[in-house]
Amino acid sequence: MSILGLYNYWIVILLMMTGFYITISRTNLVKQMVGLFMFQTSVFILYISMSKVEGGTAPIIAEGLTLYSNPLPHVLILTAIVVGVATSALGLALVVRIQEAYGTVEEDEILDQDEEP
Repeated sequence: MSILGLYNYWIVILLMMTGFYITISRTNLVKQMVGLFMFQTSVFILYISMSKVEGGTAPIIAEGLTLYSNPLPHVLILTAIVVGVATSALGLALVVRIQEAYGTVEEDEILDQDEEP
């Protein structure tokens, strides 16, 4: 298999590193959340890519089929997506509450306000 044949893994690496960079380099809480979403999505794509069986079919017993794909990784990723959406909604709700309390979503300004007497 050539390097170009593994394009989905290159996409995973690109998304993962972009999300990681955005998360650690920005002080805006919304931008940090977007970086975490990108990182999370890349992990989902990675697990789905690894679970693909070349030539595999759905695990339904039928005549002439011998190679089946395991549905468990896909089900687990579906569950992880639901949990990810819920935690993302919670994170954004916390950002809204922080913005209401401090008047900003910039991490530096929030820390400065907390240090003032």
